Amino acid sequence: MPDVKRTVKFITQQKIVDTSSEPPLREWSIEIYLLNQHGEQMPANIFEKAVYKLHETFEARQIQTFKRPPFKIKENGWGEFDMLITLTVADKGGEFQIPHDLNFQQERYESKHQITFKNPKSGLLALLKDSGPVPGDANGVKGADSAKKKRRPDKGIDMDKLAENLQRMTEDDLLLIVQMIHDKKSPETMTKNDVEQGEFHVDLYTLPDSLVRELWEFTVERLPGK
Repeated sequence: MPDVKRTVKFITQQKIVDTSSEPPLREWSIEIYLLNQHGEQMPANIFEKAVYKLHETFEARQIQTFKRPPFKIKENGWGEFDMLITLTVADKGGEFQIPHDLNFQQERYESKHQITFKNPKSGLLALLKDSGPVPGDANGVKGADSAKKKRRPDKGIDMDKLAENLQRMTEDDLLLIVQMIHDKKSPETMTKNDVEQGEFHVDLYTLPDSLVRELWEFTVERLPGK
């Protein structure tokens, strides 16, 4: 299963609430969102919880856990500090630990972090579909929908194996494959060229039969006995 990348956005806001002390007392908050493939903000429902580890001076409130998007934390304090935010992924997808700099340079600022999901399970894939293409998605992805089709009818070609072979190609071979697809695809072929991520996605089941056969023979030739 190919990896899936997503971008998480932290929104930090702060304001002065008491000027009687020096430095003044500030109220600050952090919210966590996910960005979809168009860069639009959406709920980060791919996470089950967010755990904030604050400065030790917060004592009993140093560790705080939130289980619903946007996982908003709100606190008062005088100083800036670095914290650690741990995001627990749904469907037992692991954890991501992301450092965050709490500072008072601006009243509102954003920070973006790209994270990579390694071999996500079906439950997590379903959630990831809300924010962009995933392996097996009909809107254009690398690989094939192995859950629905194991072999291309009457062609003797293992589509899962073809998808696996494509993932193992060298960079030079991949350039040739992309050119082959561009030259010989049909109007029904679903592709997506993700320039920002440097990736090319294609739904193998929308390729013409002759091109599938050509890709199969090309990959087998390039990966003999593998």
